[in-house]
Amino acid sequence: MKDIVSVDHLRVEFATDSGPVVGVEDVSFTIAPGETLCVVGESGSGKSVTSLSLMRLVEFGGGTITAGTLNFIRADGSTLNVAAATPEVMGQVRGNEIGMIFQEPMTALNPVFTIERQLTDGLMLHKGLDQAAATARALELLRSVRIPEPERRLKQYPHELSGGMRQRVVIAMAMACEPKLLIADEPTTALDVTIQAEILALINRLKRDTGMAVLFITHDMAVVAQMADRVVVMYRGRIVETGTVQQIFEAPREDYTKALLAAVPKLGEMKGKSAPERMRLIGDEAARAAQAAPKARKREVLLDVRNLTTRFPVKGGILRRTVAQVHAVEDVSFTLNVGETLALVGESGCGKSSCGRSILRLIEPTSGEVWIGGRDIGNLNRHHLRKARADMQMVFQDPFASLNPYRRLKDQVAEPIQNFNLASGAELEARVLQLFDRVRLPREFLNRYPHELSGGQRQRVAIARALAVNPKLIVADEAVSALDVSVQAQVLNLMMELQEDLGLSYLLISHDMAVVERVAHQVGVMYLGRIVEIGPRAAVFDNPSHPYTKSLLSAVPIADPSKRRFADDLSFKPITSPIFPLGHQPAPSVYDQIAPGHFVLRA
Repeated sequence: MKDIVSVDHLRVEFATDSGPVVGVEDVSFTIAPGETLCVVGESGSGKSVTSLSLMRLVEFGGGTITAGTLNFIRADGSTLNVAAATPEVMGQVRGNEIGMIFQEPMTALNPVFTIERQLTDGLMLHKGLDQAAATARALELLRSVRIPEPERRLKQYPHELSGGMRQRVVIAMAMACEPKLLIADEPTTALDVTIQAEILALINRLKRDTGMAVLFITHDMAVVAQMADRVVVMYRGRIVETGTVQQIFEAPREDYTKALLAAVPKLGEMKGKSAPERMRLIGDEAARAAQAAPKARKREVLLDVRNLTTRFPVKGGILRRTVAQVHAVEDVSFTLNVGETLALVGESGCGKSSCGRSILRLIEPTSGEVWIGGRDIGNLNRHHLRKARADMQMVFQDPFASLNPYRRLKDQVAEPIQNFNLASGAELEARVLQLFDRVRLPREFLNRYPHELSGGQRQRVAIARALAVNPKLIVADEAVSALDVSVQAQVLNLMMELQEDLGLSYLLISHDMAVVERVAHQVGVMYLGRIVEIGPRAAVFDNPSHPYTKSLLSAVPIADPSKRRFADDLSFKPITSPIFPLGHQPAPSVYDQIAPGHFVLRA
C-alpha cells in the first residue's frame, strides 16, 4: 500500500542571536498504513522537532523548514506537502487527520476550560457533531483510556486531575477524530506501567482496526520493543541508523545504538545484589567502573510516618457543599533511615504524590503523625514549620513549572539561602558557585533563564536549589520520569553521589520499576491510598507477595521484541474509585510480616 507519510531530506533551522542553528538535517523516512515507526535518541537529537514539523507546529517555536518535503496522504486520497500547505489547510488537518499526543499534558491542556470543553470542541469542529453527541463520544473516549468516573472528570479542570490522568486526557483528545496518522511524543512518560500497558494496547488495537499509521517518539527502549515495526535512531539532528525492530535490538550496527541499548536499566538486573548501584552512562566506561563502595553508616531513623491519612473534599450541588471525600492517603506508616532511599511506587492516582506532599505539609494531612529527626512536623506552628523546612525539600516532576521563568538561575538557587538567612554577599555568591559545581552545571549558566536549558539541566538546577539549605530529606516526585535514558542516568548518579557525600535521605516517588530496583534501599507499593507491600528492595522485587505488586511487575515492558505482550481485548481489571461518602471510615491497615522487614497488607 502507498505510504501515508513520506519525509524526504528534511532540514529545520532555528534563528538565534548568534545565527541560525540546525535542529534536524537531511532526515528521511516513510510510514505505511498500520505501521508504527519509533524514533529514539537522546534529548536534543531532533526527535520532537521532526514530529512538530509534520504538524507544522515547529514554526510556532521559532523553527523554519528550510529544505525537504513532507508528503501526507489525506483522507480523500490526495497528497499534501505539509511543508508548503497554507495555514487554512493545516487547520483542517491538525487534530482531524493528524492527531498528536504531546509530552507535557499541563502545557497541552487549557487550564481555564473543563475537560468536556476541550474534548468536544474538536469533535464539533471536525466531525460536525452536536453537543450531546460530542459529549457522549467524549465519555466513550475517557473510558477507553481508563479514566475512573469519567462523568465526574468531564466537569473538572486540568489542575484537578493527577499527572497521569491529564496525560490520558491528552491521548483521548489525539484519538478523538480517529486520525490517519497519530504522532505520539513521549506519550507514556507520565504514566505508570499498568496504565502504560493499557494505552499501548489501545494504540495497537486502533492501528489494527483502522489502519492508522503511528509515529512514536520515546526514550524508553522497552516501549520501542513492545510497539515498533521499524526504528529510526537519531543523534544530533541526523539519522544514524534505521531498520526493523528486530535488526536494531538483535544486531545494531552503530556504536551509538549499541550504547543507547546498553544504558537502559532492565528489570531483574539487580537480582542477588543487596546495595543500590549507579546507572550506566552512554559512552562513559570510566563512570561505570568507578562505582564507589557505599559508606558504612549507623542505621538511624530520620523519617517516621505513623498512620498518615489525607482526604480531599468533593463538592457538589448549587451551594458547592462537600458531598464526598477522596481518600488520597489512607493509614500509611513507614520509616526511612539516614542516607537511604525509600521508593514509593504505584499507579497514577494511587496517592504517591499526595503522601509526599503531606509529609512536607505542602498539603495538610487529615490525621496521623510525621516525625523528621525526632521532631513532630504535624504539630509545628507556621513559624516553626518554616524553620523546619530547611531540613526537608522537594524536587518536582516538571522543573520548568517549578522554576521562575523571569529570574536568572543564580537568583533562584540563592533564594532559599537568603530566605533562611544562611549567607549573604560574597559568601552567598561562593555558595551558589559551589552548588552549580556540585550538580555539574557550567558557571556560564549562572545568568541564564530556565527556557535556555534542556530538561535535564533544569532538573539539575532544581536539585541545586533543594540542596541550598543543606536538607536532611529530599522528596523527589517523579524527578527523572521526563528525562531520556542518558540524562536520567546522569541525574540519578548525581543524586546517589550526593547521598554518599552528604548522608541525604530520599523519598523517591516513581513509576519506573527498573530505575527503582537499581537505586532504592526500601520499596513501598501503594494502591488506592494504602501501602499494600513494603520492605527491602531485594525482598519486594525477588519475592512480590501482594497480588497488586505482582500485577505491577508483570506489566513492565521488556526491552526485547521477541517477548512482546499482546493485550488485544484490553481485558484489564476494573478501576476502583478512591471516592467515598461522608462519614465512611475504612478499616485500619493490618500487615503480615513474611520476612525480616517485609510486610504485606492483610486482605
